[in-house]
Amino acid sequence: MQDAFTGKETRIRGSAFPGVEAQARLQHDHERRLEALARLGAAAEKCGVGAHSDRDLALLAEDEISLLEGVGGEWAEFGSAIHAWRGLVPLLGLEHFGFTGHADNPLEEPNARLRRIGGGVEAWAFACEETASVYKFYLPREEKRVGSVFGFRRGDEAVLHAEATLGDYRGVLEKLELIQALGGMPSEVVAVTPEGILVAKQVLGEPLPQGDDVSRVLPGGLIEIPSRFLRANRDHPRLFFHRGAPWLVADLHARNFVRAADGALHLIDLVAAPWPREHPAHDTLIHDWLERVRADPRAGLLRGAHDDEL
Repeated sequence: MQDAFTGKETRIRGSAFPGVEAQARLQHDHERRLEALARLGAAAEKCGVGAHSDRDLALLAEDEISLLEGVGGEWAEFGSAIHAWRGLVPLLGLEHFGFTGHADNPLEEPNARLRRIGGGVEAWAFACEETASVYKFYLPREEKRVGSVFGFRRGDEAVLHAEATLGDYRGVLEKLELIQALGGMPSEVVAVTPEGILVAKQVLGEPLPQGDDVSRVLPGGLIEIPSRFLRANRDHPRLFFHRGAPWLVADLHARNFVRAADGALHLIDLVAAPWPREHPAHDTLIHDWLERVRADPRAGLLRGAHDDEL
């Protein structure tokens, strides 16, 4: 199956939920993109190519260093890394998605193929009139940042305070991978534009009424975090172990869930960051709790004691 806009292979069409094998492939693709971006950053550093942000890397064209690739060595590796990244995240103009490229804000212009269905600070969401799939356009913001991630500081009442802040391209890719790992609506990255807009595609679902209580239907695998360890400025902060590493996952409110064609609820968005194990405010009590809940998600705040006894 080909994507209606890029012509490349896609595993997502409309509200049809991909099968188990297709979902595994989507998750593998998320991992490959993250690995490719990390490889690109490492290769650029070895060649002394500075980057103000990972947006500079994300927008590299395949012919960017073609004259230097022939030198071999680290420059050849850099070129290979660019080609690998572009093979996973094509560089395409907004006109490929039916927008008028010369407008001041093309996403606000009429589009015969895409109909806007929502969006917020991070991204605008459109439904494809042909396939009913959702396309999300993650808009770059100041200082070449995109999306949202958590930043951490020492809290007044809690050991750690987490606050959502401007993110980067790696953060958006990690977000999409985590949504997939949590059984959310399957998604895939289809392109990045020369303006730095990252385009992702997602299975279509039915939005929930704003304000619905979703606290009892959060995805499995999420662990409640004791308030004395962390406070966050997003809904339902939870700990999630992904590929053996701890993550803070939050912003789990009704607008970030949809009902799929099978009637089940699935995440479509979240805010996350790797758990800051090396943060100065990260004390031995948290380290001990992390290791215990890794083995047993029901483990209490303190070793040998149940939380209802504290």
